[in-house]
Amino acid sequence: MKALIGLILIATLTASCHSGSSNAQVNDNSVVYDVRDRAIADSLLDIMGRHKKLPAGEIMVKIGSYFLNTPYVAHTLESGKEEKLVINLREMDCTTFAENVLALTNTVRSKDPGFDRFIKEIERIRYRNGVRDGYLSRLHYFSDWIYDNHQKKIVRDMSRDIAHILYPNKTDFMSTHPQSYKVLGENPGLIDGLKAFEMEISERKAWFIPKKNLPEFEDQLTDGDIIAITTNIDGLDVVHVGMVIRAEGGKVRMLHASSREMKVVVTEETLNEYLQGSKTATGIMVARPL
Repeated sequence: MKALIGLILIATLTASCHSGSSNAQVNDNSVVYDVRDRAIADSLLDIMGRHKKLPAGEIMVKIGSYFLNTPYVAHTLESGKEEKLVINLREMDCTTFAENVLALTNTVRSKDPGFDRFIKEIERIRYRNGVRDGYLSRLHYFSDWIYDNHQKKIVRDMSRDIAHILYPNKTDFMSTHPQSYKVLGENPGLIDGLKAFEMEISERKAWFIPKKNLPEFEDQLTDGDIIAITTNIDGLDVVHVGMVIRAEGGKVRMLHASSREMKVVVTEETLNEYLQGSKTATGIMVARPL
């Protein structure tokens, strides 16, 4: 019943997503959000306050489930060369879905669970060393996102602990395909700096669970684990991000913002079936909220 109430709440708050000019946008040249984003966050934080003592993973699943049917929209963070902190809880892609849920979870468990704290959590999670300093400070590659948030003790990189299998990581897709990224296309001077970060990521050790090995290890996945799907696409480390949710019978499924379904959903197939059905997926990296 509580989950149903939460879903109705979120549906109500997001139903007017495309209604236009009656909703003011807040832009102080640093943080950008719509007043509806604050309403969603405030309502969720109020609802989830009673659950703040639960394990982080359980809170992640509760909050993630509240966003079911939220529209999938890509590129919501692009604000130009002058990187602004964009907050958008009305529409999200797979990465911003994971970031929003993790930031809300950390906010719920904090001593000051309000919207201002949520903003700080988003910035801490989204940017290298938790500091927003231009477009290149954003953690664009998800293996780098996991590494950096592990260092900040926001998540634990579980891939090494679970499978201890090295991932052949080589990242250069963004610098070799700048036309695919609006900011890079408009600001080619950023590419050399990006290449330096890509080289650093590529030289760093990373671990993963190959999809052929997932049945052997999936009993070690827990609700709320953030899963990053690794790929055989040249220059990319990860092609999709989601969250572990166990369905009836303990089957591991994925809660995620789906570009195919164009909304936040739980996969009908198991995680293993999802991976086996993808030609580009090679396995998963796992980050556990702390």
